[in-house]
Amino acid sequence: MSPVATMNGRPSEIDGVITGIPEVPVTMMKPPPSEHFNKIKHPELPRANKAVSTEKPEGGNTASNRSVLQQHVDFFDTDHDGLIYPIDTFKGFHKIGFNPLLSFFAIFVIHGTFSYPTQPTWVPDPLFSLNTANMHRTKHGGDSETYDTEGRYNPEKFEEIFSKFDSSGKGGLYWKDMWAMIKHYRNVWDPTGWTAMFLEWGALWLIAADKEGFVSKETIRAQYDGSLWYRLAEREEETKHGRQQEREQRRAKAA
Repeated sequence: MSPVATMNGRPSEIDGVITGIPEVPVTMMKPPPSEHFNKIKHPELPRANKAVSTEKPEGGNTASNRSVLQQHVDFFDTDHDGLIYPIDTFKGFHKIGFNPLLSFFAIFVIHGTFSYPTQPTWVPDPLFSLNTANMHRTKHGGDSETYDTEGRYNPEKFEEIFSKFDSSGKGGLYWKDMWAMIKHYRNVWDPTGWTAMFLEWGALWLIAADKEGFVSKETIRAQYDGSLWYRLAEREEETKHGRQQEREQRRAKAA
């Protein structure tokens, strides 16, 4: 299944299905993904426990009994009790490379917004914990719909991010691509969703972009199932270890 080339103002189509019409230019500018049909089995079906892509159709080595959205936050639940407290978020953000100020800011944004919806009762938790059993309740508007309202992962929506905003096929996104995506997915009269998406993708870009400001597709996939956090924490630990060795070498030379 491959897209039919658009020539002389003709509609665009995939396998006989019209996906864009010249009379509505935006439908021609943002084509849906097509290559995933041959690489992902039933890409239209949400995955309960796997974040897959055309490059990784089987997903990562993650827990089979946790939803993808739960996997996304499990890194911060270090004692595996199903509750993430503000101090856990602070430590987790700092562990993956954010400075103390941004790690502290994350507490207010994440727990101030999402604590109450995840509680099992109508009574708020005075400690502002996140209950991971109910993380699906934190689904907000103005996003890519890669997570559905049950916390599952939708491969078709994930691939759509790149068919729409990585038009040159470079295999990832720069900040300008992310910003175009944020603006594109905004829902009318939804400032909470706009803000959440900006902060989520902004944080990902700050911590995971390379020196050129580029975030690869695999890196973006890995943040959905949370495996990226473990990689970043390992990278940060190696960096600290390297700095410690440099300090010791300088002391040895000075002695």
